[in-house]
Amino acid sequence: MKITFLGCGGSGGVPLVGGDEGQGEWGVCDPCEIKNQRTRSSIVIELENNKRILIDSGPDIRTQLLREKIGRVDAVIYSHAHADHIAGLDELRSINRVLGKPLPIYATEDTLVELKSRFAYAFKPWITQPYFFCPVLKSYQINYFDNFFVENQLIKTFEQIHGFSKSMGIRCGNMAYCTDVVHIPEKGLEILFDLDVFIVGCFQRTEHPAHAWIDKVLEWKKIIKPKRIILTHMGPDMDWHWLKENLPKDMEVAYDGLSLYSVK
Repeated sequence: MKITFLGCGGSGGVPLVGGDEGQGEWGVCDPCEIKNQRTRSSIVIELENNKRILIDSGPDIRTQLLREKIGRVDAVIYSHAHADHIAGLDELRSINRVLGKPLPIYATEDTLVELKSRFAYAFKPWITQPYFFCPVLKSYQINYFDNFFVENQLIKTFEQIHGFSKSMGIRCGNMAYCTDVVHIPEKGLEILFDLDVFIVGCFQRTEHPAHAWIDKVLEWKKIIKPKRIILTHMGPDMDWHWLKENLPKDMEVAYDGLSLYSVK
């Protein structure tokens, strides 16, 4: 299994729009360090059978897929319906052209309701044609704590608390992807035992009402004891060099384009 980080930034990316002369708000991040340049968070899982699963399609998805030379995905799983995780959905019509058929997507009922409200045109029946002028999706409703298969790969899901809303954690083999989370209920923590790789959103260094911070991730680390932890969904408070110098050695920092190979 191969994991590619399309993006590892928070909802506004890094830098945020603004700054002196419109050059961006970098916070404490060094603008000269390319690994501080973060697009919105998303990953691609490439399975042993060469099928690819995309998790979330944020507003940067077109640029991300082109940058990583990923011209096809076979399914999409949505963690939740916030704009930084779904706003690039229209770009999936290019994937339809490659596949020549509707693209399967998997999401909870609440997320599907939001997707169908914002992108109603993408859920119309597919009519055989030589071109896709809009995305055509085939939706599968899943629930928290479901076990289901995508392209012959077992996926386990669980509920996460994301401030005043919920998001979905995803376990695929011995890898888990948990972004936009501030609290993982005990039942979810049990699903995270025996992980090789724990990819977790960590927006900033200090406490946040809707996102995990460094001490919160360290708390989860003591409970689930993963072999590797990789931080993602980071904001302008998370400078690459500061993190490398101050985090424990078994906590890693994602960057756009990072790839992990032979993940079980």
